[in-house]
Amino acid sequence: MTAQGEPPTSRGRSALAIVWDVGAPIGMYYVLHGLGLSTFLALLLSAVLPGLTSLYQVVRAGRLDGLGVFMVSITVASALASLVSGSPRFLLAKDGLLTAFAGGWLLVTARAERPVVFMFARVLLEGRVGPHGESWDLLWERLPGFRRIWRVAGVIWGTATIADAALRFAMAYTLPVNEVPALNGLQWGVLFVLLQVVTNVYYHRAGLYDPGSALYAPLTEQSRPVYEPDL
Repeated sequence: MTAQGEPPTSRGRSALAIVWDVGAPIGMYYVLHGLGLSTFLALLLSAVLPGLTSLYQVVRAGRLDGLGVFMVSITVASALASLVSGSPRFLLAKDGLLTAFAGGWLLVTARAERPVVFMFARVLLEGRVGPHGESWDLLWERLPGFRRIWRVAGVIWGTATIADAALRFAMAYTLPVNEVPALNGLQWGVLFVLLQVVTNVYYHRAGLYDPGSALYAPLTEQSRPVYEPDL
């Protein structure tokens, strides 16, 4: 583990938080609906769980970084959207609207100082890529190719997420209401696996996982001692 990297336990907690945010609301919806709550109320209450996760992470960290702002923005937008209409289909379509918002954010930040996709990946990969497990701050500062990888990844994830959002919106207004939450969860899994395959193929081709690749050559050149012949 590097000084800048996070321990495996932190990476594990981050992965569990993502699983919780996706799976818990779906499970809670079907439990509440099975207990007799209306479709709208069950959807509304199940939407609270991801917000609680985001709030806990912000309080625990004691600050809002770029990733925190992203997650809190999603939560706030979700809460506001839920209050606009009492229609169950609107609440289902909200998932598509918020996914579109997330995709737009990914695209916009692809040209920012630190793309959102960079910050998500950093939690899982920092200390595990590069010739000597260097800090990602150092890699970002010294390697133009490293910066380009995360900008391209931001475009890939943003474009795919917006396409996913359009499909969610269509499903919300065309399929039986009680089937959509489960299909939304399945769709998250399909999207995640597809993007993992596509981006990891790209990462391998770009040399991200190969410490000896041309991507990291500037680091080797900067650390190479200068030969001074004897006079």
